[in-house]
Amino acid sequence: MKPLLFLSACAVALSLAAACSPSGPPPARAALDCPATQGDLTRTSVSPDNKTCLYTTRDGDQVSLRLLPVSTSYQSSLQPVEQELQSEVQTDAEAAAAKVAAASAEAKTTAADHPANARAAEDAAKAAKQAAEDAVGVMKDAEGDDAGKARHAESDEHAHIDLPGIHIDADDNGKADVNVGMIHVNAGENGAVVRMSRDVRLRGEAFSREKRGFRATYILAKDNLKDGWKSVGYEAAGPKTGPITVAVVKARTGDHHDVFADVKRLVRKNAGV
Repeated sequence: MKPLLFLSACAVALSLAAACSPSGPPPARAALDCPATQGDLTRTSVSPDNKTCLYTTRDGDQVSLRLLPVSTSYQSSLQPVEQELQSEVQTDAEAAAAKVAAASAEAKTTAADHPANARAAEDAAKAAKQAAEDAVGVMKDAEGDDAGKARHAESDEHAHIDLPGIHIDADDNGKADVNVGMIHVNAGENGAVVRMSRDVRLRGEAFSREKRGFRATYILAKDNLKDGWKSVGYEAAGPKTGPITVAVVKARTGDHHDVFADVKRLVRKNAGV
């Protein structure tokens, strides 16, 4: 009787083990699951093919959830998204033009409200334009002085920490380069760039030795972003072979942690990680 019970127990154990072991990667997602709300996010539109969903928040944050194919690697599929976000950083000329446009708009408003001050408003707009042009000239002169600054760089205070898993370079000019595990932070006087990427197991493959999925985060938190954005970035995840789920985020406030927390939940729900 005992041998029979032992064999039965073994059979049950083997069946449970087989149920827990991965039978293969989960089926590739063909369309996004876009709930009407996710935390503070409210869905505003869904594309006809269900591969793009747009969300907003009451603060004016914007999120574009996308399902992207992978041809060679997920990193190459994310490169165009990263370039799209980097284009949100203003050049010096664009920053000057924005100042001129703002000054001109203010001048027109002043002239409309107080016709007698129209000439003064026009003069103010011209002065603002000249100031912006002077600012661009100063920036160009500063670029020409880079060589001279480099000669004096040796006298600047500099911190360097190199430990297993932790690498930090910082100077007294406010620049810092930090690497902690899979997280990389590059900070300067205009803001910071944050990157994170790591391999993860796909949903249903908790006991798999191979990590066939990934998660990646990219954030640009800068003072010179276009259209009044305070930070832009993406949260991405999914099978390395694709399709991958990417949420492109544009935040109005510097405190973007809440919107990114909701975005992460939305991405994981679709990415299967």
